This record gives sequence, structure tokens and C-alpha cells, in this order.
Amino acid sequence: MLNNTDIRCYAKEHGVKMWELAAFMRVSDMTITRKLRAELSDNEKATLRDNIDTIAKNKAEEKAATA
Repeated sequence: MLNNTDIRCYAKEHGVKMWELAAFMRVSDMTITRKLRAELSDNEKATLRDNIDTIAKNKAEEKAATA
């Protein structure tokens, strides 16, 4: 079983790709992948969820602006 499955599923449910999360955090894709290999603390997970929420919100706003 993969570590941090809850974060991976949260991102998928919100339509956020790992590369988008990495770009938002200004790190490489590989850094995110490596970070998720070991189970994260609750604080780290909360930070990632906040980042995912922000990305999803920005994507929704961009979609609405072009519609």
C-alpha cells in the first residue's frame, strides 16, 4: 500500500496533478514524489491539502473566466 494515500486521493478528487502541486510549491516533480514515499506528519498533510485547495480554486476561477 502506498504511503500518504489520503493526500494522493485528495489531489485526484480535486483535479490536481502532482506536477501542478510541485510547480505551485516551486519544487521539482521528483521532490513531491520522494516526499510522499514516507508517511507525512499531520501538519505537513494539512499544508499539502491547503496547497491543493488553492490550486483547485485557481483552476476553477480560470475556467470560469474563459467560459
